[in-house]
Amino acid sequence: MLIEKFDYQSIARTTEDGKRHYLTPDGGKLPSVTTILKATQPEADRKGLQQWRNRVGAENAQRITTEAAGVGTLMHGYLEEWIKTDTYVPKDNLVHRVASKMADTVITNIKDNLDEAWGTEVGLYYPELYAGTTDLAGVWKRQDSIMDFKQSNKPKKREWVADYFIQAALYAEAHNEVFGTNIKSCAIFICTRDCEFQLFEITGGDYEHYQLKAARRVEEYYNLPDQDSMYI
Repeated sequence: MLIEKFDYQSIARTTEDGKRHYLTPDGGKLPSVTTILKATQPEADRKGLQQWRNRVGAENAQRITTEAAGVGTLMHGYLEEWIKTDTYVPKDNLVHRVASKMADTVITNIKDNLDEAWGTEVGLYYPELYAGTTDLAGVWKRQDSIMDFKQSNKPKKREWVADYFIQAALYAEAHNEVFGTNIKSCAIFICTRDCEFQLFEITGGDYEHYQLKAARRVEEYYNLPDQDSMYI
């Protein structure tokens, strides 16, 4: 399935003061997309997260977050293996069985519309601005696209995944800048722990809308008091 259409290079990661940065091939040290989005998270979202933590309790919230991250990492690993080899071999324990069922659900729902896979876990950067790693770059429904896999404990509404669209748009613009592409389509593949699949897409005018939001978040990040340079 994997078509090596572009010369994707590994980008080293480093963490400073809890913030992830990438060391890019051009010699830059750039903040990650996730660092930027976390630092510029809307106040309403911050309050919502804190309210949830208060409601379930700090210890329980940490347990839920850690468990979800672990299952999500395993699911991503299986999907990456599938993209590279057209198959994968799951380990036989409870957590791996949950993750493999979720991966199977995603595969079943995307395989007929995934026309090309150029790279998985692709390191991308926009010179002097930001960097990150996208789950999948390729062709989705005949359009050059950035695609991301997400796991969730419950189904999501479209208005809840705005940051997923912003994240994907930032990856798309980085890909366009470095590789000369014209990606204007993003797809988010979500699978819940109960193996319910959700597809969220942006293209055309929707893409332009979120690309503009993405640019504003990057600008906002560099205008924060502790950001003293456009080139970190």
